[in-house]
Amino acid sequence: MALKTIVRYGLILGMVLILISCAGGSKNERKDKAAGAEEQFELGFAAAERGNLQEAIEAYQKVIKLDPKHARAYLNLGVLYGRQGKWKDEIKAYKKAIAIDPNFAQAYFNMAVSYNERGDLKEALSYYQKTLQIDPNHVEAHNNLGNLHFRKGNLDEALREYEAAVQINPKYARGYYNMGNVFRQKGKLEEAISSFEKALEMNPRYGEAHYHLALIYFEKSDFPLAIEHCERAQKLGIVVDPRFLERLKAHR
Repeated sequence: MALKTIVRYGLILGMVLILISCAGGSKNERKDKAAGAEEQFELGFAAAERGNLQEAIEAYQKVIKLDPKHARAYLNLGVLYGRQGKWKDEIKAYKKAIAIDPNFAQAYFNMAVSYNERGDLKEALSYYQKTLQIDPNHVEAHNNLGNLHFRKGNLDEALREYEAAVQINPKYARGYYNMGNVFRQKGKLEEAISSFEKALEMNPRYGEAHYHLALIYFEKSDFPLAIEHCERAQKLGIVVDPRFLERLKAHR
């Protein structure tokens, strides 16, 4: 039976197909437990989608009672605890998932995101790297690891991770956007322009990419393009620095 998993980005963004297996007891008993666990898992996912976190948590706890080795139920519990601000419970749930399945890449990734959000970059780095050891094609892990390197000023390492992300998923707009930030930081404006334009090709509503293009074109004294991209960014809801708007006024 195909079941769903809550993916850890703060929201339910995707579904992963899995198979439930139950051990112990007679064949009929295992079948009954599997059916019950499957039903509760589906109920938990549906409740989470509706925003009923406590109902979802209780459903996943029932899954675990029926199948104590259900790693993805622990994963989803961790996500829900995270939404409730129960960080210790969140981490404990992810660690339980990993204890059950030491090659559970998504559990390591969720751990990394959780530590990252709390400013523990050392632990986050370690868990992103572990994620990629298990799943070298984990696009978000490459991207987030790139972000950590960028924050530390390790631009070459950051660029390498972003390039890996878009190589795995050539339509990954965020990767191109982040590449643009690296190139801009390096003073490679043409490469930055190309990267931001590629991000917009993948996602025409990427307002931040328009904003950065506006800034670059202003640096290049191409004021018509700077104004054009600034206006597009604003239409997409980007809050533009008032000082930049003042500087643009002189060139309208």
